[in-house]
Amino acid sequence: MAEAAKKAFVIGHPVAHSRSPKIHSYWLAKYGIDGSYRAIDVAPEAFAEFVRTLEATGYRGGNVTIPHKEAAFALATRRDDAAEQIGAVNTLWSEGGSLCGSNTDAHGFAANLDGHAPGWAANSPAVVLGAGGAARAVIHALMERGISDIRIVNRTLARAEELRHRFGAGVSAHGTHATGELLADAGLLVNTSALGMHGHGGLSADPRRLPDHAIVTDIVYVPLETPLLAAAKARGLKTVDGLGMLLHQAVPGFERWFGIRPEVTAELRQMIVADLGAQGMT
Repeated sequence: MAEAAKKAFVIGHPVAHSRSPKIHSYWLAKYGIDGSYRAIDVAPEAFAEFVRTLEATGYRGGNVTIPHKEAAFALATRRDDAAEQIGAVNTLWSEGGSLCGSNTDAHGFAANLDGHAPGWAANSPAVVLGAGGAARAVIHALMERGISDIRIVNRTLARAEELRHRFGAGVSAHGTHATGELLADAGLLVNTSALGMHGHGGLSADPRRLPDHAIVTDIVYVPLETPLLAAAKARGLKTVDGLGMLLHQAVPGFERWFGIRPEVTAELRQMIVADLGAQGMT
């Protein structure tokens, strides 16, 4: 009897904007796998029931996006270290009757920099703009790579302080008024805030304050070149856009559900860039 097709998903509310189905469908075709990956809109009140019936509906697992990442964390009975440290789950699967959860955002962030700015982890100190869920993933990645001076800058200082307490030694919290001073000796600037995203205009920091060896990266990928990256490029600094983080964070989940570790290729990147353009960058 032939093996049933392997099924996975991305769930969110809303979820129609997700590029994950295009990424995973590309890999399914590339590696000749009999499987599917679809976007499913699940309202918060229906999330727990959807997860409870995961195996019964034939799904091997899937990705979780806004607003379900914290709920997925709470429901997972087994979580990896990244999920525990970040406090959110974006990848689910069943194993031995247990619901397992991981967070692959930190992996995606680090792998993107590995590909476009090799040796980036030697560029310390790091300044992280923003103090939301994405910032938690970035801070975890930075600490995993041995960066011991991480400066969180946020408009609401209390939120930055929460992350300082969460991650401990080597992490400091600052209000936006201190940004210029903090950039003076920084080797890495990471924007995790919405500033620079379409509909959220403005420059999150002034890269002219950075030293010449600094690397600037923005996890925003719509637009692909944010105002921050454009200003950093004009300053002559090395820049890394956020699309690679999206592509690389998808790798571990695909491997777990479909059994092959996929490659992030230039062709895949170009396909998603074209899709962003076709959708009017929304």
